[in-house]
Amino acid sequence: MTNLKRCQNKNEWDEYVLEHDCHPLQLWGWGDLKSAHGWSADRLFFYDDNEELTGAVQLLIRRLPWPFRALCYVPRGPIVGEKYKDKLLIALAEYSKKNYHAVLLKVEPDDNNSLGDGFIETKNYILPSKTIILDLNLPESDLMAAMAKKTRQYIRKSSSEVMSIQAIKDRKGLGECLALYHQTAERAKFNLHDDSYYYDVFDKLGEFSQLFVAYGKDQPIAFLWLAISGDTAYELYGGMNDEGQNLRANYALKWHAIRKCKEWGLSRYDFGGIIEGGVGTFKKNWAESETDLAGSFDKPLSVYYGIWDKFLPTIKRIIRKIKAKK
Repeated sequence: MTNLKRCQNKNEWDEYVLEHDCHPLQLWGWGDLKSAHGWSADRLFFYDDNEELTGAVQLLIRRLPWPFRALCYVPRGPIVGEKYKDKLLIALAEYSKKNYHAVLLKVEPDDNNSLGDGFIETKNYILPSKTIILDLNLPESDLMAAMAKKTRQYIRKSSSEVMSIQAIKDRKGLGECLALYHQTAERAKFNLHDDSYYYDVFDKLGEFSQLFVAYGKDQPIAFLWLAISGDTAYELYGGMNDEGQNLRANYALKWHAIRKCKEWGLSRYDFGGIIEGGVGTFKKNWAESETDLAGSFDKPLSVYYGIWDKFLPTIKRIIRKIKAKK
């Protein structure tokens, strides 16, 4: 009989994630971060009929008002081969319904394979499925050749004007990055978490957090923040001040991060999703084509799922309007 068993050991969990070259959002630290900010996390090992370990999944749980009860969510997982994927997902749906009375199980895979067994593809996503994923096994010359001509020009120009790029390892440096992030958010008119959230990202991801800062005249002018696993670098956040924007420091900074990840032996560099707008256009110019992951899939677990699916877009719009007025 197949079954899921909770893992209580951080080192054991992360070793499995790293050994199987899985996404950073399946790391223990990401679950700890979300658990400190409104979610909870279960790390589950999946065993086959012979009690052989054949997969794993980090399940995030968000409590919801009655009658929905809970949302169960898998970001960029599960960790399992095609042979056992359907069995794992069936077991996970049963687990989510039994333990959390969830209205749905939402899964957003880290590949382009659709899900079966009652999963419904939905536009109500948490992570965008459209992104750029660079193959870091390619030579730098090939990565450069795939960029737009202006991107290559801006990399060279900004690299000559930015004084230095450094990795940040302390909370003081993180504070300087957050000051840049606030300026970026104000200029681009998007909302941020409280600063405590980003300090928790820094602390809970630990060695799997990589934060790069570009300096001009010995002052930080741009930053780029990655989460990394054994195989994948994933862009979390980035920003710059007016000087960084004038110098196009984000070009030198991103190319530096890509080269570092290649140097470390990673093979995938994920731009963290593409949404329409200036940032999306900036990202698209780094590759010949975009990457389409499978998308967002819901497994309804309650008779109330139809209400949830119908009214969620309206709820999101109301929340965005309320935040915009604050």
